[in-house]
Amino acid sequence: MKPTRLMSPPGTYFVTFSTFQRRRFFVVESYARLFLKTLYGYRRQERFTLHAFVLMPDHVHLLLTPAADVALERAMQLIKGGHSHAVGIEISHREIWQKGFTDHRIRDAQDFAGHRLYIHQNPVMEKLVANAAEYRYGSAFPGFRLDTWPSRGAKQQKQPRACPERSRRDFSRGSAQEKWNRVP
Repeated sequence: MKPTRLMSPPGTYFVTFSTFQRRRFFVVESYARLFLKTLYGYRRQERFTLHAFVLMPDHVHLLLTPAADVALERAMQLIKGGHSHAVGIEISHREIWQKGFTDHRIRDAQDFAGHRLYIHQNPVMEKLVANAAEYRYGSAFPGFRLDTWPSRGAKQQKQPRACPERSRRDFSRGSAQEKWNRVP
């Protein structure tokens, strides 16, 4: 019998995941557009609320709150799997994503604001643009619809539940908080 573990508790998360072998897939317009179409498709289906994002050439940062009936792990499976499926249909069959993801549960408004700023400034720190609003694959670019952060007093309806080993996250690359602490 496979070991089980608890799913991530309800809340808002800063999530990072990388492309397969850190390949720079998202310098290709069609890959980037399909990702945004997938991301916003699941948002429209109310699988999660989206607070900020940036699609870098070889990785993605998200700030999202899974719906009450959707675990963080399931939301990530939908986003990564949905995008891989779309790429397979429209472009070519190939490995797109590195396994796993890192996450950090947002604790309070200050933590939320700090991670949102980090996401928006990521293209500037990587010297892709001079101003975050110039980077068209990030939520700082004008025109992207985003959701407000739920109030701290909002009642959480779903409790953590057991899950099979296969949905375990890969933490081998370090937590998002560790990466945050390394930013100059």
